[in-house]
Amino acid sequence: MIKGNIHSIETFAALDGPGIRTAVFMQGCILRCRYCHNPDTFVRGGGTECTAAELFDKVIRYREYYGQNGGVTVSGGEPLLQAEFLAEFFKLLKAAGINTALDTAGSVFNDSVKQLLEYTDLIILDIKHTDGKEYDSLCGLPEGSGLYNKVLDFLEYCSAARKRLWLRQVIVPGINDTRDQVTALKTLIDKYKPEKAELLAYHTMGAAKWERLGLDYTLKDTAPPDDKKMKELNRILNPRR
Repeated sequence: MIKGNIHSIETFAALDGPGIRTAVFMQGCILRCRYCHNPDTFVRGGGTECTAAELFDKVIRYREYYGQNGGVTVSGGEPLLQAEFLAEFFKLLKAAGINTALDTAGSVFNDSVKQLLEYTDLIILDIKHTDGKEYDSLCGLPEGSGLYNKVLDFLEYCSAARKRLWLRQVIVPGINDTRDQVTALKTLIDKYKPEKAELLAYHTMGAAKWERLGLDYTLKDTAPPDDKKMKELNRILNPRR
């Protein structure tokens, strides 16, 4: 019997997809994103181990709060690392009529992920950058990892499967806050036509966790982007607003 490793569960989550949701955070990630606010999910294994049925029993108790728009979102860490387990979990949710969503970096793409997507209603995809080299640097990977191309393959597959898509990008000053970078992101938006696209301002909420874990937070001298910059970039991404 497959078991999953769960970092934590947040009830009444309102920022992890449409409506009121339960957000399940999986343990383990292959990325080391420089601004990650959940570095305690990096290590694979650990956390709370459970079966898909046991996790289902935990979240089903909140179904009356989901209404027509809410449901369950699985995030991380990187949930796609545990795709086989999550396919079993999502299959139970779908049988119960509960909306399912994945909040992912798209960093894993294989047959197990494709199976999971069959039971996934919404994909919330975090696009880190539009340049492969900068993508690797921002995610703490060696240059030439091929991650960006893998993310695009994942995006292409989700689009071809006509999955509901939300695309997000965290704007980090000095890294991806240029007009050219956001214009390139807009090209992706125009091609794949997600239901929703948004820019999120980088914040330092995770810095204390990095320090507690003895990890080097390389963005400690980087301040969040100001409102003027975010409005400027948002006008590029969503010119009609």
